[in-house]
Amino acid sequence: MLFAATTASSPGGTIYQFLIDHGVSESTAHTAQALSVGPLRIAVVVITAFLLTRMVPRGTRRLVRSLQLRAPSRLTSVRARDRASTVGAVLGSIFRTIVWVIAFLTILGIIGINLGPFVATATVIGAAVGFGAQSLVKDFLSGLLIVIEDQYGVGDTITTNDLNGTVEGLSLRTTRIRTVDGTVWYVANGEIRKVGNSSEGFNQAVVDVVVPPGTDLDRVQELAAEEAAAFAADDDWREKVLEPPTVLGVQGVAADGITIRVVARTGAGDSAPVARALRGRITERLRREGVAWVSPPAAGDGGPAAEEGGGPAAEGGPSKGAGDDHPGTAR
Repeated sequence: MLFAATTASSPGGTIYQFLIDHGVSESTAHTAQALSVGPLRIAVVVITAFLLTRMVPRGTRRLVRSLQLRAPSRLTSVRARDRASTVGAVLGSIFRTIVWVIAFLTILGIIGINLGPFVATATVIGAAVGFGAQSLVKDFLSGLLIVIEDQYGVGDTITTNDLNGTVEGLSLRTTRIRTVDGTVWYVANGEIRKVGNSSEGFNQAVVDVVVPPGTDLDRVQELAAEEAAAFAADDDWREKVLEPPTVLGVQGVAADGITIRVVARTGAGDSAPVARALRGRITERLRREGVAWVSPPAAGDGGPAAEEGGGPAAEGGPSKGAGDDHPGTAR
């Protein structure tokens, strides 16, 4: 019954002709043709699907590696390899599911089952999901690209959508970020249009030191360079500072002070502690040298205190009277 249509439409198939050529009767040839064509087609479909599901996972992993927007050093990292393997396995599983579903429907068509109701039902469900879950699909696709391109991962410090914090969780739909104040934010991946990753490669510690107007800027920059070099050679910070710090010079001039900028290249995630420590070291060095800040004289004693300060006033700057108990401007 199942192969009646095949027999009627293919009275002279390959198998039929082969058997006739070898002296088999027409009725036997017709029966053999009807009984063998269907199973052979099914076998071809199954073998083809099996071969596709065996070949595609390897190609998927290669595709994922080619899509990762990374420097060569990152491409060879353990994280990049693991990410490529994981995403490749997920995409391979999805592809295998699609291939076997198509193979199953093809086999149903071969044995004569009407696929019209299945196709109509799938079309209605697909349209409903497409219109009702557009944002959800967008989130999943964006999450898939984030994972494939390895834009960031758990433990990275990122900045996105006015949020700055550490990634505590990453799924195909959302990214979980914990900010400095301890708040946990859940951000839909579809809403992430741009993201800055502070944990990738290296960072830059930017240190701004503000000195009072009238300070000897050449002396300040010289002392800042010396202290920055000593800081980079310190055993506690040597591994975190990748290159010797650089004094860029005057960054800004304002009524309350002049800003001197120092930058240092650091390891990923080390810029904040390095900047705080370096700022403190430079500020303390300038205070010890008496270049930027002047200690106020003690009441009724204008000489010794001013001499200990060694600041601009002692070097020929505006003198301070005995009754002037306001210190120089410092920040």
